[in-house]
Amino acid sequence: MAQSTLDSGEDKLVIRLLHKIAAVGNKLPEPTTLFFMIAGAVIVASAIFAGFVVDDVMMPTEDGDYVKQSVQVQSLLTHEGIQWMYLSAVDNFVTFAPLGPVLMVMLGIGIAERTGLIATGLKMMVMSVPDNWITATLVFACVMSSIAADAGYVVMIPLGGLLFAGLGRHPMAGIAAAFAGVSAGFSANLSLTGLDPMLAELTNEAASIRDPQYEVMVTANYYFLVVSTFLVTAVCTIVTHRIVEPMLGEWDSSQASEPIEEPEMPSKDERRNVWCALGVAGLVTGFIAFLGIWPLSPLRDLTLLGVESSWLDDLQPYFSRFDVLLTLLFFLPGLVYGILQGSITGDGDVVEMANETMATMGAYVVLAFPAGQFIAYFDWSNLDIAVAEVGVQVLTAVGADSMPIVLLIAFIIVSGIINLIIGSASAKWAVMAPAFVPMLMGMGLSPELVQAGYRVADSVTNIITPLMSYLPIIIVFARKYVKDIQIGTLLTLMLPYSVALGIAWTVMLIIWLWLGVPIGPGAEAFYP
Repeated sequence: MAQSTLDSGEDKLVIRLLHKIAAVGNKLPEPTTLFFMIAGAVIVASAIFAGFVVDDVMMPTEDGDYVKQSVQVQSLLTHEGIQWMYLSAVDNFVTFAPLGPVLMVMLGIGIAERTGLIATGLKMMVMSVPDNWITATLVFACVMSSIAADAGYVVMIPLGGLLFAGLGRHPMAGIAAAFAGVSAGFSANLSLTGLDPMLAELTNEAASIRDPQYEVMVTANYYFLVVSTFLVTAVCTIVTHRIVEPMLGEWDSSQASEPIEEPEMPSKDERRNVWCALGVAGLVTGFIAFLGIWPLSPLRDLTLLGVESSWLDDLQPYFSRFDVLLTLLFFLPGLVYGILQGSITGDGDVVEMANETMATMGAYVVLAFPAGQFIAYFDWSNLDIAVAEVGVQVLTAVGADSMPIVLLIAFIIVSGIINLIIGSASAKWAVMAPAFVPMLMGMGLSPELVQAGYRVADSVTNIITPLMSYLPIIIVFARKYVKDIQIGTLLTLMLPYSVALGIAWTVMLIIWLWLGVPIGPGAEAFYP
């Protein structure tokens, strides 16, 4: 039985450890409050370390070259510093790098989600394959669900339980496989998602501390995302079949808290409308590709036409604002599906769906205010440069600059530990990026590779942190099949996925680092 198997003596130690982590994490304030506190800490730290000088910092000159200079920490508690904080507060908020791109991309994704296109398409994908391909298809669909931000948690996870129960398999195995796929999917997809512009902008700001001319594009991790999609699908499928289902054993339907219904295939009209929307998505994708391939495209830098340069240089405008094209890629198919399905009967419906989407982003907008202040304070005071350079000098002193693989593994482990306490991917990266990105750039790792390492750590530990925001609703889904299941039991069930994904993904990144191949368009693994 699920309960007796999972609550065996050897698992109770893990459960107790997870509960202790939960107890620590629950004492932390909300992310917004946390950012206000961190911003305040930066103000105090700038006063304490005012006058601290870091020598031999590579700083850019007006002509684009770099020279070694000394950088001094400035206090924010001086007359000049206080005046600057007062005058720049609004600008720090509205220029918070991820704010605009994320809100815009979410407009497109929100239309595709609220018309029902994404949920129906995912159900079609999972329910139209042979039984022996169900697990792999379910995980793949869960990975792809990150296109719709958090929708996979409320659509795919209950669907996983229903599918497995309908096949006579333990429904908790379906929930576990779906949970692992959805969480890991935020760092794996065949398409760019709303998370990509958010993280890229934060990474770009952090990279500019060391190299103001460096640009991290929205597509920074695209090749990594595509390969990771198949890696995550394979690993989660193997773990489900070889570890989780044998651990669960046979399912006793008397454990269910309510009668279990068979999952229903979308209607013929819904399936037809999805295919029409996918046809539109194909046309939009073709148009986007054409804008990048056409030599005279308005999204290419024509000043470089005929000039010998990198293949990516004249595509800089195209990739720099790829979030605009990404918005269209979701908005237009969602619009077509909504019109065909009848969920959109006029422009008022589109506006209402957009309003609802933005309403769900309210917490993010509020978070952006203190996060923007923190990043601006960190930059103005020169604490960012000081922390990064001191870190580089320490790592160099212990020989870490000659061990990039060890450095990458250590960073992934540290990021994973932090994720057990702070859940939000963007909130964590807003805090971590200004310190880690320039520091690891100094060790020779590219910002794109550092961002990829962070995404791995965030994804593999999301499924075992008690502070995961969707954990309560997942427990509700699970109790439909095992009425007395507890959080510790569920998290113990997810441990094999976390460990297997962490090992496999880290090995893949190490191979990527060893080969030195681009991790995205124009994004090398090493920083020159």
